[in-house]
Amino acid sequence: RPCSGASPIIMGKSLRNCSKTYKTPRRPFEKERLDQELKYCGEYGLRNKREVWRVQLQMANMRKSARELLTLDEKDPKRLFEGDALLRRLHRYGIMDEDKNELDYVLSLKTEDFLERRLQTLVYKLGLAKSIHHARVLIKQRHIRVGRQVVDVPSFLVRVESQRHIDFSLNSPFGGGRPGRNKRKKLASKKGGDEDEDLE
Repeated sequence: RPCSGASPIIMGKSLRNCSKTYKTPRRPFEKERLDQELKYCGEYGLRNKREVWRVQLQMANMRKSARELLTLDEKDPKRLFEGDALLRRLHRYGIMDEDKNELDYVLSLKTEDFLERRLQTLVYKLGLAKSIHHARVLIKQRHIRVGRQVVDVPSFLVRVESQRHIDFSLNSPFGGGRPGRNKRKKLASKKGGDEDEDLE
């Protein structure tokens, strides 16, 4: 804290929150867990295991909140308010079905429930990409939009109402935009060849 009278200097200081978004496993060489993580990486086209750990930390935090709320009385205002907010959030993102309206269901969440709602998974399942890895490339190269917003984050969690608005970007060659670099080069060389033939 600066002394009284001294002006605070924030030049070059980053105000971003740098807390960790993932937690490494306690037992690093557990065979069953290693195999399961590798399966997730292959099935959902993840870059590394850190992406699995990040999802697992999100899930652990939600389950922890649900456990704490379940210890309170059913009529407790905190349980009613925070419990409804948690369930509403899970329903909005399609992680949990609408008919599952109890906090007990939050405790039975699985890693797959979160991975299924990633933009990368949905782009592949909607048939916009040939494979799960192709879906990641399309997203990173800014070919995919959700509504009007171009999204280049493969781990973006898609809301249920936004799912039907996933499509190719308007500026993308796949969405009727300007052709790509190689396509333009081919068209230019073809046009040049046609002009040479006309001169002959």
